[in-house]
Amino acid sequence: MQKAYGKTGASIQSSAGPPRDLAGRRQPRGGSNTPAGAVASVSHAKLLRRPGGSQAAGCNLIDVENRLKETIFTLAALALALPAAALAAQMPPAQTNAIAAAGPPPSTGGVFPVSQVRRGMTGTAWTVFSGTRPEPMGVEILGVLHNARGPHQDLILARLVGARPEYTGVVEGMSGSPVYIGHRLLGSLSYRIGQFSKEPIAGITPIEQMLSVRNMAPPATEQIASGDGGGAHGAKPAPGAELASGGMTFQPMDTPLVMAGFEPAAIAFWQKKMAGTALAQVAAGGVGGASQAGDRLSAAAEASLEPGSAVSALLVRGDLEVSATCTVTYIEAGHLLACGHPIFQLGPVSLPMTTADVLATLSSPLNSFKIINTGATVGAFTEDRDSAVGGLIGAQAHMIPVHITVHDRTGDRHVNVEILDQPTLTPQAMEVVLYQALLQNNDSGGDTSYHLTGNIDLQGYSPSPLNLWASAGDALPAPMQMALRAGTQFEQIYSNSARQGVIRAVDLRVETIPRFAKVQLESARLISSDIVHAGETVMVEATVRPWRQPVQNVRIPITIPARLGEGNVRLLVSDAGTLDRTLNQPKPPNPPPSLGTVLAEHSRLHEEDRIYVTMLIPEAQAGIDGRALTNLPLSVANALEPIREGRQIVMNGESADVVGEAPAGGMLTGFAILNLHIAPGSGLH
Repeated sequence: MQKAYGKTGASIQSSAGPPRDLAGRRQPRGGSNTPAGAVASVSHAKLLRRPGGSQAAGCNLIDVENRLKETIFTLAALALALPAAALAAQMPPAQTNAIAAAGPPPSTGGVFPVSQVRRGMTGTAWTVFSGTRPEPMGVEILGVLHNARGPHQDLILARLVGARPEYTGVVEGMSGSPVYIGHRLLGSLSYRIGQFSKEPIAGITPIEQMLSVRNMAPPATEQIASGDGGGAHGAKPAPGAELASGGMTFQPMDTPLVMAGFEPAAIAFWQKKMAGTALAQVAAGGVGGASQAGDRLSAAAEASLEPGSAVSALLVRGDLEVSATCTVTYIEAGHLLACGHPIFQLGPVSLPMTTADVLATLSSPLNSFKIINTGATVGAFTEDRDSAVGGLIGAQAHMIPVHITVHDRTGDRHVNVEILDQPTLTPQAMEVVLYQALLQNNDSGGDTSYHLTGNIDLQGYSPSPLNLWASAGDALPAPMQMALRAGTQFEQIYSNSARQGVIRAVDLRVETIPRFAKVQLESARLISSDIVHAGETVMVEATVRPWRQPVQNVRIPITIPARLGEGNVRLLVSDAGTLDRTLNQPKPPNPPPSLGTVLAEHSRLHEEDRIYVTMLIPEAQAGIDGRALTNLPLSVANALEPIREGRQIVMNGESADVVGEAPAGGMLTGFAILNLHIAPGSGLH
């Protein structure tokens, strides 16, 4: 006879023998403690009554063959019903309160190996249903699904027993809840069977598999920096990455993101960017103490952590917060394991670890879930692996400070956050934070445009400038345009394969413009004749039309370079985008540009609210490392030709010299080409 031991040490019958309750007391074979269904079946098996319910006096007629079959089914029902009934029997309130007050066993109590797991064993799981203290619930082992999670990766199937789990079922945020047989740790609740399940049946990730993640953690004294963690959008797939076994479909208990402080439009923007991954799932919650305290560690909060506690990983903290919450499985010597499955499956990570306060656990036929506030910072998560999420208590994660100032007619409003340093997610986090900052002001509306300036502070380099416009009236809303444009420029630096230094900070200032800022270049012409002389100053007049306003004529004086001889040249009157594409000719995609090239190109981008006049001279031009070398002698151009491919040099037969510019009064779009003939001689025409 095999026995398991509860928290109090009382034995619990796990196989054959008299049924016992969770406290270890014997249960009578019949009477009030026998399962009602079993009693009914036994009573029904006693006699075979005549039709109509009558019975001949002094005679009991028994159909031996049918009664034998019925007896077999009755015994089978008893065999299934008695263990569950014994497990569900209520302990005395005093004993229940004593177990709950004592809390879960420590992680040093030993491991219960999968090889010793048998059907019918009972144990205890711990999780937080409300507040911060873990509560116990009964667990009945149904069996082991071999190789359910992959080769040599077993999954233990169990039924949760007790008033709480029978009401809520398997709950989002419950993943990682430790399961003990006696005082030995079996594993963590981590998987569930589909949705709309009528029974609280869960999959348990064995602790033996989770402990391998513990050995990956770096020393507890160092500040944690993120690894590459997969390619873009390398996060764990959303529902769809299920485990199939014996016709049943298992999937990890959801660990949805909580986006606190974000408007529905910003959440929808994030979900669209993360479509097809687990990051698209968003639940309810609020900003907690971690965001208010920054990176300060709380010794008191560290001491409060125990197996079964709720714990959160932060992707964004500060005035806005993005977090994911699950349950602590294991704590020992500063190492912590949680979840029993990946949150995002990013591999090495650097995410702040905080405590969590469960405000309520809501029951739902579709998906029960916990509503949480994050708590104090207690360490850093360092591993996001297939069988567990691992972290170090007392460590500090590396985050990127982002400071946004939005100026509108009422003054300045500041949004200060820190975002995770993780190649797969950081650009998207920066975009959604900026998008939310633009939505969250009284000037935000369908006719509001934005002008963004700022810089990206990169270790080892001068700050990289940003100067971007987004006008109302386009297909995409202006706040979304601005978030995407700034995110693209940030990603070109952040995701560059040659970057070695960290991003120290991102500082942005946004001016709201309560009108459509688009200005269209309609035409351009020379005030004088199109026959000019070298060294002569001539006037170019550009006609522009601001959005739904009268046209305006802008005059721009230009000087013809004195070195030019007789011949034809062209003038490009254009917006900044057209000029930048002329100077920075398209390059082959492979190999990707170096970080120095990207930074040089960003520093040379022209302002988008100006009109530019560029002379296209029939002389060689070369683009090298983000810089345009104009007016090259033919000998230099010939020397560069053999090394074009190795150095990613782009050659052009025309040199672009900017010879004049003027304010456009808004975000200019459009271009025009003028033809000039340079006559012999010099002086005024």
